[in-house]
Amino acid sequence: MENFLVGTEQLFTDPIGILIFVVALIAGLVFGAVPGLSLLTLGAVLLPFTAYLSSTHAIMLYGVIYVAGVYGGAVTAILFNIPGSVENAPTAFDGYPMTLKGESGKAIGYAVTCSAFGGTLAAIAMMAFTGPVADFAIRNFGPIEIFALVFFGLAVVAGIGTRSLSKGWLSLLVGLLIGSIGSDPTGGIPRFHFGTLYLHGGVHFVPLILGFFAVAEVFVQGLKLAKGEYQAPKVSVSYPTFFEFWKMKFVVVRSALIGFFCGVLPGIGATLAAFMSYNEAVRWSKNRMNFGKGEPEGVVAPETANNAATGAAMIPLLALGLPGGALTAMMIGVFNLHDMDVGPLIMLEAHDLVWVLFASMFWASLAILFVGVIEAKGIVNLLRIPFPILAPTILIFATIGAFALRGNILDVYSMFIAGVVGFLMRKGDYSIPALVMGVILGQIGEDTFARSMVLLDYNVFAFFTKPISGILIAAGLITIAMNIIRHRQLFGSYYAEYKDENA
Repeated sequence: MENFLVGTEQLFTDPIGILIFVVALIAGLVFGAVPGLSLLTLGAVLLPFTAYLSSTHAIMLYGVIYVAGVYGGAVTAILFNIPGSVENAPTAFDGYPMTLKGESGKAIGYAVTCSAFGGTLAAIAMMAFTGPVADFAIRNFGPIEIFALVFFGLAVVAGIGTRSLSKGWLSLLVGLLIGSIGSDPTGGIPRFHFGTLYLHGGVHFVPLILGFFAVAEVFVQGLKLAKGEYQAPKVSVSYPTFFEFWKMKFVVVRSALIGFFCGVLPGIGATLAAFMSYNEAVRWSKNRMNFGKGEPEGVVAPETANNAATGAAMIPLLALGLPGGALTAMMIGVFNLHDMDVGPLIMLEAHDLVWVLFASMFWASLAILFVGVIEAKGIVNLLRIPFPILAPTILIFATIGAFALRGNILDVYSMFIAGVVGFLMRKGDYSIPALVMGVILGQIGEDTFARSMVLLDYNVFAFFTKPISGILIAAGLITIAMNIIRHRQLFGSYYAEYKDENA
């Protein structure tokens, strides 16, 4: 506690430090919310300038933008079906349907509160358990266990977003196929590139997410407008009650634990945390058939997890020098610019600096409660804009976001192709969440599976000889079986109702 108070004192007794904290908080929220203006863009732009800041200010800057940016993408995901970054994609699965039902205020209230809770809890755990947790994760979670975790997640996700299990599995398989475009992770052999250099590196997440969510939604609502069936979303600024929050306590705790543990694993971070927590929310919920239609648990779970993962990502970074993602890798560069090496000795060599980082992330998580609410109250009024004006505006920003990613017009084409595919999937009741998760988790799964096969001497059954991977794969197989049984029962009830109506 004494170290934390010292870090807080250094943070808030320095006027320049306070200014950097506020600017970083606002910049993180803005860059996190606007597709294409990602945290990585902000981090890359700021990196050279950190050489002119003190080490304390430079490290604090990156800690705050990391925390704020992960939450920032949730607001546009909820209001406009435009995730600010990949880790906010699961939030859109139920956040946007809540907006369509006139519950945008509740969705944002859940997102703000759970983001703050997840980030604060992770910051506290980061201060208390940096050494022991990092040691356990690194010793017990290698490629074998991570692949098993991905397999379990894919087994759960196939039943999300559609009544038909076969359509869910088909959507998932299409996502896995899209994720396999480009060079394979082991031999570097190009696949499915169709003679184009653009596809050699695979299809980037951001154009796909913008297409499947934002562009497809514009097409769907545009068709309704043409048919005279369009209904403007109801504007709501009412937040959930304490009782409604209290009902989510188990979802929050479970998601925070998932987010924290995923954040500790190097190279995994907030994206997998968000998807895995969403999967678990579906698996344990009594309202699992409501997911994808505006279920509050579908907002609570990913927003708690992805913010918990931000603090947890500092643990392997500081304790072992292993980044949890691209932004934490940039933080290694910041340390190096100031003649410091991250690793086991950092707590001794830069003790005060590390505690300033801890304190800045803790207070940034709490600040989201206030700044996030103010930001959301302003943005939610954008829903009052008529659709004929809002739709082209969304398409313009989506196009800018896709192009700004790499300055490649082909990313814009990919976005619109994904938009058409997403529109057709929506009309055919296929699962966009399953497809998106297939793309993202499939790439992680393929890489870890290839490395696992080398470690296991190409014996697939050897996965069951490892306790953690064996349990996870067995749980995945059981989940598949339960999904089949549940959907057969559901189909039977629909068929019985159909027979009664047509008797």
